[in-house]
Amino acid sequence: MRHRRKALCAALLLSVSSALPAAPARFDQFRYSGQADKGVAPQEGEFRNPILAGYYPDPSVTRVGDVYYLVNSSFAHFPGLPVFTSKDLVHWTQIANAIDRPSQLDFTGRRISQAVFAPDISWHDGRFYIVNTCVECGGNFVITADDPAGPWSDPVWLPFEGIDPSLYWEGDKAYIVNNRAPDEPPRYDGHRAIWIQEYDWRAGKMVGESTQLINGGVDISKKPVWIEGPHIFRKDGYYYLTAAEGGTSVNHSQVVLRAKSLRGPYVPFDQNPILTQRDLDPARPDPIGSAGHAKLVQTQKGDWWATFLAVRPYADDYYNIGRETFLLPVTWKDGWPVILPKGDAIPHTLKAPDLPPQSAPALPTSGDIAYTETFDGPKLPMQWIGIRTPKQPFYRLSNGMLELDSGAPLGDLDGVPAFIGRRQQHVNATFSTTLRYVPEKDGDRAGLAAVQSDRSNLFFGVTQIAGRPMVALYTRDAADADTLVRSAPVAIDGPITLTIRMTGGTMGFDYTVGGHAQTLADDIDATLLSTKKAGGFVGTVVGPYHYTPAS
Repeated sequence: MRHRRKALCAALLLSVSSALPAAPARFDQFRYSGQADKGVAPQEGEFRNPILAGYYPDPSVTRVGDVYYLVNSSFAHFPGLPVFTSKDLVHWTQIANAIDRPSQLDFTGRRISQAVFAPDISWHDGRFYIVNTCVECGGNFVITADDPAGPWSDPVWLPFEGIDPSLYWEGDKAYIVNNRAPDEPPRYDGHRAIWIQEYDWRAGKMVGESTQLINGGVDISKKPVWIEGPHIFRKDGYYYLTAAEGGTSVNHSQVVLRAKSLRGPYVPFDQNPILTQRDLDPARPDPIGSAGHAKLVQTQKGDWWATFLAVRPYADDYYNIGRETFLLPVTWKDGWPVILPKGDAIPHTLKAPDLPPQSAPALPTSGDIAYTETFDGPKLPMQWIGIRTPKQPFYRLSNGMLELDSGAPLGDLDGVPAFIGRRQQHVNATFSTTLRYVPEKDGDRAGLAAVQSDRSNLFFGVTQIAGRPMVALYTRDAADADTLVRSAPVAIDGPITLTIRMTGGTMGFDYTVGGHAQTLADDIDATLLSTKKAGGFVGTVVGPYHYTPAS
């Protein structure tokens, strides 16, 4: 009887222990250091491009008085739609994530490069508006805020097809212009159109008829692809419509058309595109490429500037840090805006806007950037982002540490991984963290993940393999499963410091235990984290990750 009772107790204990949640992984500090491009040093009165380094694509800018506001795409990262402010168009400070509550949008099932595409920000009658698209998760919507720092409202859904909506305000009326299917069967792959329809901003609904403004692009006989990202503004009796054309890769460009009437007909500028880098030698030194998705803004002094996206490849159109936000002045030629003359390369430095000087923010968005997150605040800074909308909290700050519960594995589209990271903002950068974690069974893992997509990412940290604790590097190169690159046994009797070194197209992985530093792997191919290999529209995000498989 005694033996039977002991066996029953042991079985109950095993059952209870297997049902207990895995112990959290604890991270003590997170450090980043990134070096700006060599040989690029702004002189007095100049600024450096990009103005937002790293994964900050599809910038939309607006001015309210003497203050500028900018919002970027964020796709299936959460929180999303980062909002920035500036007074000089050069130094920017993030003040919000417009999508910061799970109740606003649900990204379940969405790949990282789906969900919220190019947003547009505007202001009218004391209120800020962001109009946007949640691709395959609801469609087009509007959110509003009395204060751009938030809170932003829940979405008001809009009943039309397509992407990249923007608002044009004329007096007390509002119009939405966006990319939709053409009013005919598509003639070729990438055949799209630009439409306009009135938006009743008081009632939050579309009214009246939709009008097609552009069919295909500037010249449909040349089969232009992916006319998108449209914006309308008025100047000197003309309505100007600017849009991206050619897709967001190496053939990206910005074009402009104008009309005397809001609904057209729109006539293209005979010297389009007004911005592109596609005709330049790709082997030129320190290239900036894939430029487009611009929005123009007029300063309080009457000057015109354009924010737009572009990329900085380290070789052969390989870039890991995503599409970034750049700034250039706009000149006017015979009544047409020109962002950059044909054949000119985007400058890395140039004269700053004629605006009141502004001090650099505490956390720079351009140039050399370094920071240490000590996890001792009441919440994480708004620059931290995860993957998909969390249904429940998976991390907390406690006693100067980030405690990370286990979540879904990377690549599980229906789940949320226990991953929270920061953007890689430089080609040459270092990430490190100090981890306190002991794996309990094979497959348990905690450490740093670098994520470009659900199928292109890596894990570097502590795991258990064949019953032994190990420090290991796993990669996933456009695949659905990990590949173990290298591992080494490790005695875990205290914290372990993990460091990832990014140097263009290569990576190195170091770890320190008990004051003894070692290199697990060096000269690892980093192109698996490039947009060219992974596809999509985002940049690499690096941060703490914890996963323990179900028993």
